[in-house]
Amino acid sequence: MSRYRNFGLFLVLSALWGTAFVAISAGLEHLPPVLFAALRYDVAGLLMLGYAAYAVDGADGATWYPRGRDEWATAAVGAALLIAAYHAFLFVGQQHTTAAAASIVVSLSPVLTTGFARLLMPSDALSPAGMAGVCIGLVGVAVIAQPDPSNLFATDAVAKLLVFLAAASFALGSVLTRRIDASLPIETMEAWSMLGGAVLLHGVSLSLGEPFEPATWTDPQALGALAYLAVGASAIGFLLYFDLLERLGAVEINMVSYVAPIFAAVVGWLYLDEVVDATTLIGFGLIVVGFLLVKRRAIREEFGHVQRWVSGD
Repeated sequence: MSRYRNFGLFLVLSALWGTAFVAISAGLEHLPPVLFAALRYDVAGLLMLGYAAYAVDGADGATWYPRGRDEWATAAVGAALLIAAYHAFLFVGQQHTTAAAASIVVSLSPVLTTGFARLLMPSDALSPAGMAGVCIGLVGVAVIAQPDPSNLFATDAVAKLLVFLAAASFALGSVLTRRIDASLPIETMEAWSMLGGAVLLHGVSLSLGEPFEPATWTDPQALGALAYLAVGASAIGFLLYFDLLERLGAVEINMVSYVAPIFAAVVGWLYLDEVVDATTLIGFGLIVVGFLLVKRRAIREEFGHVQRWVSGD
C-alpha cells in the first residue's frame, strides 16, 4: 500500500506542477512576473499557516512556527531557494517561452539534484545505472529544446537560461532541506517558507519597479490562474512534495519534473494552442526511458509483486 500511495501521490504532484506551467503562461498575460509569483505565495502562505495552526497538535514538541536554529534554517532555505529564487527565475523566463518548453528545462532538476546530492547528501545519490538514466533524460531535454550555438543569446535562449537557474535553485534547496534534517512538521515548513519567499519576491518586484494594473483583479483568466497556482500547485502541491521528499529522497522526488512536462504539453496544447511536434514527442520518449532506468528497481519489484499476486503466492 505504501508503494501505491507514493506512486499515486507522485502522479498527482506531476499533474499539479505540470499544469501549473500552463496557469503561469495564462497569468503572465495580465500580471508582471515577480509580482505574480509574490501574490501566489501571499495567498498560499496564509492558507498553509492557517492549516499548520490547525493540523500541528503539539505532539513531540512540534509547533506551527519554527523553533531553534535548525528549524529556522530549514524555513529560510525553503523561502530563499524553493520559493523566491525558483519562482522569480521561472516566472521571468516563462514570459518568453512556452509552458511545455519551460517544464522541459525544469526537468533538468534531477540531473542537478544528483550533482548536489553527491556533494551534500551521498545517501541520496544514484547508482551508475541511475546516473545513466538521468543522462538519457537530459538528452531528451536537449532534443526538445534544440539549442542553437550560433544564437545562444536570443530572447528565447535567455528565457530558457533563466528557467535553468530556477531548476538549479530548486535542486539545491531540495538537497539542503534534507541535509539540515530539522524536526519541523511539513505544514510548518511549507507555511513559513511560502510567507518568507513571498516577502523576498515582493522585495524583488519593488526593486524592479514592476507595474500593477488594478483592472487585473477583474480579469477571470488572471484570477483563475492565481487561484489555481496558490491553492492547487502551491498549498496542495508542496504539501505532497515535502511528504514525498521525506519518503523518497531529493533525487527520486525531483524525477517529478520528468513527468510534469507531459501534463504541461497536453494541457498547453488544449488550452493555449501550444504546438507539440514530433521532435517534442521523441524527447519525451527519451525522458521516459531515463525515468524507467532511475526507477528500475522499484518497477522490477512491482512486477514481481504483481506476478506473485496473479499466481496466488
